[in-house]
Amino acid sequence: MGKTKDIREAVERELAFDPLVDSANIDILNLGGDVALNGTVPSYPQYLQAAAAAHRVAGVRRVDNHLEVFLPDNDYRDNAMLTTAANNALTLDVRVPPGVEAEAKDGNLTLSGVVDFGTQKAAAAEAVAGLVGVRNIRNTIEIDNTADPIDVLMTVQDALDRNSLVGDDSDVRVDTDDHSVTLTGSVRTWAERDAVVDAAWRARGVHEVRDKLTIIR
Repeated sequence: MGKTKDIREAVERELAFDPLVDSANIDILNLGGDVALNGTVPSYPQYLQAAAAAHRVAGVRRVDNHLEVFLPDNDYRDNAMLTTAANNALTLDVRVPPGVEAEAKDGNLTLSGVVDFGTQKAAAAEAVAGLVGVRNIRNTIEIDNTADPIDVLMTVQDALDRNSLVGDDSDVRVDTDDHSVTLTGSVRTWAERDAVVDAAWRARGVHEVRDKLTIIR
């Protein structure tokens, strides 16, 4: 009970400490290091930042982000205005290839199109995440490349071997099934976990990454 309370209170303090998060309406539940965030925040960047703050806390193994974005009246944008702003942001971001498009409905953005890499798909979401009026992002962008699954396996493993955040004694295992990568094993920190997942997404031919890593801190 004491440890459970410690983690919850630590997450609560971290959220209050983070200047990018208004934690006044956030409730925190913790069960053995599995943390759930409930309540509301006034912007989509705060929705993302709250989860990132919780991940920084020692003892947190997983974060389930159930927060809802409740926009202030001045931040509301109608569908046409937000759609135009989102498509302009995608066009101006050099990381996003041509052909990616956004459509807004009641503050919910849907991204569509085709890219070559998972990192480009993620970059598209990042390009529009900070726009005023965004409540949520549904990323339906497809990844289209044809690398051999064996090449995918070797490329991902090579990337992990040279990554400074992944220790030489790491027991992370990479398995491929067609164009899907499954990551298993243990990592010491969320930063190491992020580095492993990011390495998998950067490989040509990866359409899906299944994160089954365990945080052992």
